[in-house]
Amino acid sequence: MAIIDAYFQYLVANRGSDLHLSEGQPPKIRKHGSVVAIPDQPVLEGESFKNMLAEICDPKAFEKYLESGDLDFAYSMDEESRFRCNYLKQNRGLAAVFRLIPTEIMSLESLGVPEVVKQFGHIRSGLVLVTGPTGSGKSTTLAALLDYINTNYNRHIITVEEPIEFVHRNKRSIITQREVPIQTPSFSDGLRAALREDADIVLVGEMRDLETISLALTAAETGLLVFGTLHTNNARKTVDRIIDVFPADQQSQVRTMLAASLRGVLAQLLCKRVDKPGRVAVHEILFATPAVSAIIREGATQKLYDVITGGKGEGMQFMDESIWNRLQDGVISPEEAYMKAIDKTRFKKFLPERSSHLGDASGESPLEH
Repeated sequence: MAIIDAYFQYLVANRGSDLHLSEGQPPKIRKHGSVVAIPDQPVLEGESFKNMLAEICDPKAFEKYLESGDLDFAYSMDEESRFRCNYLKQNRGLAAVFRLIPTEIMSLESLGVPEVVKQFGHIRSGLVLVTGPTGSGKSTTLAALLDYINTNYNRHIITVEEPIEFVHRNKRSIITQREVPIQTPSFSDGLRAALREDADIVLVGEMRDLETISLALTAAETGLLVFGTLHTNNARKTVDRIIDVFPADQQSQVRTMLAASLRGVLAQLLCKRVDKPGRVAVHEILFATPAVSAIIREGATQKLYDVITGGKGEGMQFMDESIWNRLQDGVISPEEAYMKAIDKTRFKKFLPERSSHLGDASGESPLEH
């Protein structure tokens, strides 16, 4: 057993989501959104901390980390406990953050994802974007959606991830999982190769550069169903982000490509619960319609609000509506609703007096920075 496993066991036993180890600090875990120190533990330092990190890591990869200062990989402590590991350097020395990955892939129902999201699993081609800030559960929701497809359809699904989080077993589909940089050098390389690998569906773990986004649009246009993730928190910002990645002289062409290939956006945030311990997901859902395509081609993304509002019958949902419903049901607090909302004026009147100084009414969420 690795020395670090004792910390992992504490994390699992205390139902935490992340373990934070940083030279010059005691070990800490994130539990229900808050970071708390593990009691009665010494400050991490020196050679013993370095050896602890090296013990669970491939030696060549660890050497590369000591040179470059960053490393991502996955580690399995046992059959039930798998972790996404990020090694970094900080001003006091070495550090690492570990995210506990559930080994059981939850269903869309058990995650509280609206039933209408299953429609994304029935599509044969195009681009579906699952978005939200870091730690908002995008990977968990995508894993559930892929599992739904795997259970109901005969498809070849290729995932390109950094690192592989949820390990899928073949059901009706064949699932090929590739890890960056171990099985493929980059997201763009993995996506380019998928075009030659008889794929029906490709999941791109992160669309963070021009080349990957460009290839995703091309793949979606040529008949693949592409699932991608972005760190945006609503449909309008997602469309704008895709366009803005490209140089100004290419943006008109990209708007045309995106208008033709986008099938939908699922934006997700996690809110702290007040009815019981834990967090609950809220969602914005956009399905591509002829009106959405026209808006993207025009570059008038501010009009998407009206489309989502008018598309309730088709299952579309504005983020603030989802937050409002959770507030009305007593699942989240007025403060949490206010902090996560896009249009804050709607929620300000529910704040207790002492909280009315939170942010301003500009409609800008702190998560958008």
